Amino acid sequence: MKQRRILVIRLSALGDVAMTVPVIYSLARRYPELSVTVLTRPFFARLFIDPPANVELMAADTKGRHHGSLGLMRLIRELRHRRFDMVADLHDLLRSRIISTVLRATGCRVATVDKDRRGRRLITDPDGGRRPQRSYLLRYADTFARLGYPVDIDTAPVVGTPELSAIPAVGIAPFARYLTKTYPTELMEQVVGLLSARNYRVLLFGGKGPESDTLGRWADQYPNVTSIAGKLPLEDEIRTMASLDAMVSMDSANMHLASLAGIPVVSVWGGTTPGCGFLGWRQTADDTVCAGLKCQPCSVAGTPRCPLGTLDCLRAIAPETIADHVDTVINRRRHE
Repeated sequence: MKQRRILVIRLSALGDVAMTVPVIYSLARRYPELSVTVLTRPFFARLFIDPPANVELMAADTKGRHHGSLGLMRLIRELRHRRFDMVADLHDLLRSRIISTVLRATGCRVATVDKDRRGRRLITDPDGGRRPQRSYLLRYADTFARLGYPVDIDTAPVVGTPELSAIPAVGIAPFARYLTKTYPTELMEQVVGLLSARNYRVLLFGGKGPESDTLGRWADQYPNVTSIAGKLPLEDEIRTMASLDAMVSMDSANMHLASLAGIPVVSVWGGTTPGCGFLGWRQTADDTVCAGLKCQPCSVAGTPRCPLGTLDCLRAIAPETIADHVDTVINRRRHE
């Protein structure tokens, strides 16, 4: 029997691609006879640590050979040469739509993720009922089911989980792309101080430049605090997270990286809420910290400015609330 070949498309962003990993791995493990090719950007391909044998990564070099209209045509020619039977478009934006349309014309079956754009608009409208959105993990699984491959999402972490150290360790990733998803810096510094005073070993995660500078100052000021911002490649960051007891993160990519590492996450929500559908894999609402104001959520993915100019949704959360939640999560894990 001819091996069936499926193309899975998810080009951006880091957190969104991370959410596809457990679903794609679950698909590949349940259907070992299926050949799965994941089309994503070169940097994001590094999220796919120790993939199943029937999963391969294909880079869409949108800043190089696949840039612009001519680059897209070159990419499509490369894809056509591989003779896929099916396409799962988990992106549903212009580039992936064009690819799917062309491959459909060659005989491929195509299924596209249902983003429920109307529901996304309503959840940010106080008069729209704020009905919670379906998790994007399940939306991705729904897409494979429409191609005839239903899948239950595995719960095993993507990387191996080492033994916990004698001294409890917590990671903190305080930054996010948008202001409305970022706990105010001066308040997060208080969280770091509280956890340090409670004798936790604290690792700070962030990027190079201003983020690294800020986290370096915190590490210098508080005992038992170390900044690894900008020092490790992506896959090593995930493996480092796996050695922690818990992670504190915004609604950001680091929340999803920690999920891949198999550790609980105390996630802090502001302009977005867990009801927007992006709560991380293996995470529960019990481990979220959200003020629950009437103005939440003001957006599905975050915005550069607070529509009210106050950022009350985040400022209403006391640093002690986050630190106490970390205590609860770590005590629970240490006594499981």
